[in-house]
Amino acid sequence: MMVVMKSGHSRDEFDGVMRRLEEVGLSGHPIEGAERTVIGVVGIVYPELSDELETMPGVDSTVRISSPYKLCSREFKPADTIVDVKGVKVGAGTVAVIAGPCAVESEEQVMTTARAVKERGASMLRGGAFKPRTSPYSFRGLEEEGLKLLAQARAETGLPVCTEVMSEATVDVVARYADVMQIGTRNAQNFFLLEEVAKVGKPVLLKRGMSASVMDWLLAAEYILAKGNRNVILCERGIRTFETATRNTMDINAIPLVKELSHLPVIADPSHGTGKWHLVEPVCLGMVAAGADGLILEVHPNPDHALSDGAQSLTFDSFERVMQRTATVAHAVGKRMEREAVGATA
Repeated sequence: MMVVMKSGHSRDEFDGVMRRLEEVGLSGHPIEGAERTVIGVVGIVYPELSDELETMPGVDSTVRISSPYKLCSREFKPADTIVDVKGVKVGAGTVAVIAGPCAVESEEQVMTTARAVKERGASMLRGGAFKPRTSPYSFRGLEEEGLKLLAQARAETGLPVCTEVMSEATVDVVARYADVMQIGTRNAQNFFLLEEVAKVGKPVLLKRGMSASVMDWLLAAEYILAKGNRNVILCERGIRTFETATRNTMDINAIPLVKELSHLPVIADPSHGTGKWHLVEPVCLGMVAAGADGLILEVHPNPDHALSDGAQSLTFDSFERVMQRTATVAHAVGKRMEREAVGATA
């Protein structure tokens, strides 16, 4: 439900509505527009509530919303949300690129990669310090030492850091170093973790669950928004289907669909979506043409020797080519790169 306040309502009238919602076990989330204030109501709404609220001073009307993901929906907030990460704007009619290694391996690897991706136009640096791996015997990250290396790379290059948080126990340590808290596919419906990450207040990059429907994905985002954190970036990374020729099935439909349903920015992860470095470029172009607000790409100085996901990682040269061609497509569909490569002209 949405409560539309009258133009010129008083603060006492607004506070009265918020108190009433709290009394009946609901939470109100105000959105202040140029002319009207709207309160999004989250919780189980009983049928008579609309009539009760509409009799209160300062209330103009109420609107029932059938969508279970109220705070994510276009009905709640028609205008696009722009997530600002230390000056990098995701969802502002640009294509923001988050690039870096799948896993932080060493100081030399991280620093070399950070310099290379910045020079080629990346807006943020990605890198895994805590790595979710299918096998317990695979490299699982450098943990806090890896986070320190990412912070060192940020200090030199100025690129904000996006890194994954794996558990409630690691939320605080990741928050000390990260600018964007990433929720990976395996934790996309770990609702307790989503709520804990939301409380930190930093932007959250939420990947689609491995076999999640679009509704599952948006409801996961709703957990974060319902805790008061409105800075959520959705990430399509492919879903598991019967197809085995690629790592996942990249759902290009999801980009325009979710942008119709939700005001949140949506980016794409062609690295995990394909699992093959030579497929990353064409999928990047298709996702940007479909309306993606950004990309998250795995880049490594020597993919053949990567400790994680080398087969889907771009070299510096292939990343440069992807950035150049992506910029061409972005301009063709009325967007621009959030950051241009050093020496590039718009």
